[in-house]
Amino acid sequence: MIFDAKKILILAPHPDDAEFGLGGTISKLIEQGKEIFVTTFSVCEKSTPKGFEVGDIEKEMYASMNSLNIKKECLTVYDYPVRDFPAHRQEILEKMIEQKKRIEPDLVFIPCSSDIHQDHEVINVEGKRAFKHHNLLGYEMPWNNFGFTSFLYHTIEEKHLKNKLKAIACYKSQIQRAYSTPEFITALATLRGGQILKPYAESFEVIRLISK
Repeated sequence: MIFDAKKILILAPHPDDAEFGLGGTISKLIEQGKEIFVTTFSVCEKSTPKGFEVGDIEKEMYASMNSLNIKKECLTVYDYPVRDFPAHRQEILEKMIEQKKRIEPDLVFIPCSSDIHQDHEVINVEGKRAFKHHNLLGYEMPWNNFGFTSFLYHTIEEKHLKNKLKAIACYKSQIQRAYSTPEFITALATLRGGQILKPYAESFEVIRLISK
């Protein structure tokens, strides 16, 4: 089973993408003793909202990761300018290859193929190039997706959903976004669970699975 992987790498374009895309799954895998590594490619200084200081989003990210019990040494953070990833494709690819050699993950999560955000699209395409010989799953961000092929479902329990909500709540700078509400996040987990007759689930795009 794909979630039997021991070392799991999550490629997140921005702070909070990993939590939104698979926060419940992260909580469950951490509980199971898996090694979770997160690489974030921007701290989004240009997106600092009014009333917050530059650097606040990065602080929120560390607080969120800590709430999910992800070790700080398992976090890698770069500072590519938000919304300008297309201008840095080759550098980003090279950073991914560095992470591949250092971590040697069994499973890699990237934004799904239908995500239209320019930064997410770069991480998806370059992620597929860097990790083409690895198990690859795409996570969903419904507000960015033009369609989503949810062929793989991972059940989560209420405690995992609560941990996801707690992690996302660390991002005080993002509470103005409609998709940040507990109601939206819970509704999506309920929808995905309902599709497989379970209380809650997160779903993923199957990009590449390798049978051993």
